[in-house]
Amino acid sequence: MDGQFWYVYMLQSIDPPGHWYVGMTENLPERLKTHNSGKLPHTSKFAPWQIETAVAFRNKTKALAFEKYLKTQSGRAFARKHF
Repeated sequence: MDGQFWYVYMLQSIDPPGHWYVGMTENLPERLKTHNSGKLPHTSKFAPWQIETAVAFRNKTKALAFEKYLKTQSGRAFARKHF
């Protein structure tokens, strides 16, 4: 892939299982390392994490809108059904 991409990603906790996190980044491997390092308050207590799904966007505005949608009740239902 060439050019700039924005990734909307869903993480799933490994141990303890059953926790999910949705975020957006330009660098997916580095962002996963940051989540698993324990440096982020929202995800540190459920680490380690694995990437369940990631969607690449060329347009940052569209990526932000999709991330925001996945954090809504209907977006969570969509994610459970499709991811």
